[in-house]
Amino acid sequence: MTPLGRKFEEALRYTHELHRDQKRKETDIPYISHLLSVCALVLEHGGSETQAIAALLHDGPEDQGGEATLAEIQKRFGAGVAAIVSACSDTMEVPKPPWRARKESYIAHLESVPKEVLLVSMADKLHNARAILADYRVIGEALWQRFSGGRDGTLWYYRALVTAYRRLEDGPLLHELDRTVGELEALAR
Repeated sequence: MTPLGRKFEEALRYTHELHRDQKRKETDIPYISHLLSVCALVLEHGGSETQAIAALLHDGPEDQGGEATLAEIQKRFGAGVAAIVSACSDTMEVPKPPWRARKESYIAHLESVPKEVLLVSMADKLHNARAILADYRVIGEALWQRFSGGRDGTLWYYRALVTAYRRLEDGPLLHELDRTVGELEALAR
């Protein structure tokens, strides 16, 4: 693999700038920890510098400025990064459409995305599922209040993602996501 270059360094700085004051849902965990974790998963599973940069920035437009942020990402990091970021976003609309419709649309949209998007998307969902599982072990059923889909909707969404990814891509990330979701389902019964 080619060493990560200056664009990656710039992406780290820009990611911090975008998410500096953001925390993970109802925690004191800096949001950037999620973005760094997704980037690490992408790199650990053979992702390119473009995919790693997209992993860092994948929530920027959705959480911090919509289309204007996506345009800035394209200007700074190129069309390839912007295309992956856009494909990993379930919406940039404000206000956001209803939760279930957004999630169903995202799952359907996975059928048409390039493989480089799937790696970033799976890494994102795996890190989220791991965080949900870890938090569930600590706070139990109260966890579901954090999520618009509640317990049943959140469990449905992650199982539906596993099913969709399985049709498109096989590999260690998918297997780890499937195991994590399965463990969460078993604990939440």
